[in-house]
Amino acid sequence: MFAQLMISTTRYLRSSLGAGARKVQDLRARFKTVEEIREARGVTLLRQWLSDEQRRQFNASKSFEVIGCDSRKRYRIVHGTGTNVHELGDDGRPTMGFCFVPSGGLVAGDVMLAQKIALETNERFALAVANKFPIQGHDRENPCPLPRRAY
Repeated sequence: MFAQLMISTTRYLRSSLGAGARKVQDLRARFKTVEEIREARGVTLLRQWLSDEQRRQFNASKSFEVIGCDSRKRYRIVHGTGTNVHELGDDGRPTMGFCFVPSGGLVAGDVMLAQKIALETNERFALAVANKFPIQGHDRENPCPLPRRAY
């Protein structure tokens, strides 16, 4: 009798775990779909606000350049939600990085649009609240700014 109880309990637990695992997988799939929709909407809105030249740049490299309204400096905004604004030197290479993002759980397209608008309309304030970081060796030939260590 004890053996039958153990067998039926094991079967019940196994079927319950299987049903629970299927529910988790379904929820993950739904969440992924919702996130993909949010990402697509963010990029669509961003594209609507980009100039023709910025749109070409974004289509080619997932980044685009803006001109600051106060200093007239050029900045490259790279696809992402942080540490993705780079001041460009005269040679077109990044010289300084900035991190400033709007509050809230926004997708990359929405964050990039907010950064574009901030630099084009109120550059001084945007840079005043931004965290600055140096860009060393961060160019097309050496995209990794972190030094490599031997292990």
